[in-house]
Amino acid sequence: MKTNVYTITEVSLLAAMIAIIGSLKIPAGFPGSDFQLSAPLAVAIAAVFGFWRYMTAGIIASLLLMLLGIHNLLHVEISMVFRIVAGGIVALLGHSLPILVLAGPIGTAAARWVLSITVGLPFWPLVMQSLPGMIFTAVSVYPLYRMLRRVKKERGGTLVRRNV
Repeated sequence: MKTNVYTITEVSLLAAMIAIIGSLKIPAGFPGSDFQLSAPLAVAIAAVFGFWRYMTAGIIASLLLMLLGIHNLLHVEISMVFRIVAGGIVALLGHSLPILVLAGPIGTAAARWVLSITVGLPFWPLVMQSLPGMIFTAVSVYPLYRMLRRVKKERGGTLVRRNV
């Protein structure tokens, strides 16, 4: 990844978006297992801006949320597993609609599996708690993808056109 001022700014803005939306969660029964609403945004970012920019922005967002006390190590573990799996699926298989819709729920299931090993809880209850978030991710990822794709296409230009 070529590093210049534009790249640094872009990754910083992506990290800020992930961090702000990642601080909003659907609560669950076990501390650390709540569902972050940044999942659909994360999959869309991976599809539009690429895996490495997404991973860099995600790591920065996780560090920021940990420093602010919003996340703990379990949140970071869940986020990183999700990022590797969902971002990897998008990076390897492309950004068609079925891939985008399935990448988030598969990443969430993988993150819950790792969490179940970490805390010693059964896998299925953790996955069942995250079903509303998985459905939310599957439904909202494509509109976010289209919006981010348009923003990236229009960068450096103006999104508002005046007819005089």
